Amino acid sequence: MTGPRRANKQPFGTQPVLGALIALVAAAGLATEFDARIKWHSTAQWLPASDVTGESRPLDHGADVRLLWRQSFSRVTVVVDHASTYLVGDTVGSAADSGPTFDQTPTGDERRLLDVTWEVDRGERHRLLHRFDRLALKYRTPRWAVTVGRDAVSWGSGLVFHPMDLFNPFAPTTVDQDYKAGDDLIRIERLFDDGSDLEVLAVARHGEIGGDTASVAFKYRALAGDREVDLLAGRHYGGGVAGFGVRVPVGGALVRSDLVAVENEDRWTLSGVVNVDYSFPVAQSSVYVFAEFFHNGFGVGRLPDDLDALPTTLTDRLSRGETFTLMRDYVALGAQFRWHALVSQSISMIGNLADASKVLQTSIGYDASDAARLQVGWIKTLGGEGDEFGRLDVEDDLTVGGGSRAYLRLVYFF
Repeated sequence: MTGPRRANKQPFGTQPVLGALIALVAAAGLATEFDARIKWHSTAQWLPASDVTGESRPLDHGADVRLLWRQSFSRVTVVVDHASTYLVGDTVGSAADSGPTFDQTPTGDERRLLDVTWEVDRGERHRLLHRFDRLALKYRTPRWAVTVGRDAVSWGSGLVFHPMDLFNPFAPTTVDQDYKAGDDLIRIERLFDDGSDLEVLAVARHGEIGGDTASVAFKYRALAGDREVDLLAGRHYGGGVAGFGVRVPVGGALVRSDLVAVENEDRWTLSGVVNVDYSFPVAQSSVYVFAEFFHNGFGVGRLPDDLDALPTTLTDRLSRGETFTLMRDYVALGAQFRWHALVSQSISMIGNLADASKVLQTSIGYDASDAARLQVGWIKTLGGEGDEFGRLDVEDDLTVGGGSRAYLRLVYFF
């Protein structure tokens, strides 16, 4: 949960240190790589009158400026990404404003080792905050790679659901996937002569090193002909974790599968995903299609009338942003195609196999140039009261879920 912050807080003196480092680099005459991304995101929702936000037609906006700085010193690279985020709208400051934004932009560092987020201004309908999403040193040789600091990690082969990705996975309906949120970590990678590689990772959280909130894991990727196999073992939030993944080409398609076993309260829980995707030509363009099945071992077979009765093993993972569904089995189908060289469309459906509720999503993107993209989309939930993607009671006369959402997203890189 995102708690209150003091205005103009300076996290560990990061700004003066960064300024001094940039000045030193400039004085030394070293070349610096600097890029930026500007993003605008607007979201309009149509919700039941009983929604917990208290708004049936909320409208929210977000602006984000991300500055990317890279400096290489022989085999060592300094990586700094700074983001300034401005949020304004009907749900800012409400119960819905309790974590990442709709497009999964982080608004706090409560679950990370270092707090390098600070709030500059807050009102009843707006927030302005700054944070460092990348802040790392990277050492690279032809065989070895070492990263120390804040960086992103992506494990597993899920397309919509990501059971093997234990580190800030994207939610199934997240639109902005340009940059994954970073974690505070140490990562060591070793590449072998046969093309296989070993990755050793340690992630610290909640302002402490070690304890029951850290993760330490090993992932080995092996090549077996045209197949890839992943083996995972480690400790995550005080419990064991083991995983197996495989990617196999079948004709022109690619089949992937991940199985993950997590230890909790002296029991092991198995989750998994299997998917297939394929591209084929149509007229002057190509069409991409995919299908995915996901089993959430922590999910429930039937939703309780009182959501407070959900098992803590599930609610813990929901609060940590490791899973985003309440029940067990889901299927996702989707397609992407181009109407024009500059215009593309994606369509997807996520279905709960237990109660038949669904999430439908479509978006149209216009590539104005290599650096600019405009995207508009719509997300609709289908389900009755008591269904996961329908309306769920949380308190007397208050519900969550249901309704639909439209969004506009504008991104410009320079």
